[in-house]
Amino acid sequence: MDAEAPTRFERITVDPEVMGGRACIRGLRIPVAVIVRLVARGASFEEILAGYPDLTREDIQQALEYAAWLTDERIHTP
Repeated sequence: MDAEAPTRFERITVDPEVMGGRACIRGLRIPVAVIVRLVARGASFEEILAGYPDLTREDIQQALEYAAWLTDERIHTP
């Protein structure tokens, strides 16, 4: 992560002792990838919140923002 990521994504935690170091929501055992995958498959925020009552709307929003940040890179073509 770059220098701005820790303050920009305060709800995202990466701990080698939790879920093998995968990015998770607030230290919970809920990986960002799970949330992003649910949204990609069409789940609404309400459906995700019903399935994961420890989450908040802000957690889901930040998971999506974090995923977008991770993919914001330039592709260099020959």
